[in-house]
Amino acid sequence: MSDKKPLKISKKHYEKKLLELQTELVKLQEWVKHKQLKVVVIFEGRDAAGKGGGIKRITEKLNPRVCRVVALDKPTERERTQWYFQRYIEHLPASGEIVLFDRSWYNRAGVERVMGFCTEEEYEEFFRTCPEFERMLIRSGIILLKYWFSVSDEEQEKRFAERINTPIKRWKFSPMDLESRSRWVQYSEAKDRMFAYTDTKESPWWVVEADNKKHARLNCIAHLLTQIPYQEIEYPDVILPEISKEGYVRMPLHDQSFVPDKVSEWIDND
Repeated sequence: MSDKKPLKISKKHYEKKLLELQTELVKLQEWVKHKQLKVVVIFEGRDAAGKGGGIKRITEKLNPRVCRVVALDKPTERERTQWYFQRYIEHLPASGEIVLFDRSWYNRAGVERVMGFCTEEEYEEFFRTCPEFERMLIRSGIILLKYWFSVSDEEQEKRFAERINTPIKRWKFSPMDLESRSRWVQYSEAKDRMFAYTDTKESPWWVVEADNKKHARLNCIAHLLTQIPYQEIEYPDVILPEISKEGYVRMPLHDQSFVPDKVSEWIDND
């Protein structure tokens, strides 16, 4: 095994490539809208694997009316009595929409299994039902993509420490994160079994190596763009009309309440 460190993309190159890929994502978005496609993208992985950061870069330049993120909280008492997949179904896309699931129905195969939030019967039923459920989605016309963000235990520990010690990231750390560290092996076993049952020909899992966040984001977006054939939509030429202010008298500025200009104050103080 080589001791040579893997190459890391520079910040300048990363930002340039990210913008290029985001530009292509906008083209894809417009194609999905134009062709009335229905797209579902699932993001799973260990805590602190970088799923949220990847999703953020995907949606950053997109229209939230076309591309939306679904990140469900723990089920309510009523939802616990429903068919397991029921609460996810209502969030599936209509024609011309893209839905990104920040965690999904695969909670049952992961955290619910490891933490004992489901019964053995519910766990086994999930594996009997899930592949057929996804085949049903695909047969209905939904384009389904599944990404697993893979992170090493060393990198996860580093990111947890950063969350704990950084005020703007502290909210990301939860008691479940501690549990995920102490149950690393159980999560690994659960993931392996999940792949064994649900990494199917119709709906494969795509693994994103995520120890390097920048690489993971670029690789994931680049791959996503190859999975949905699209073309750039030609827009008609637009000529902005002149504004006519004839007969309009603007209300006095002193009658309006303005946000204080703190920026100028900060500049002066610097």
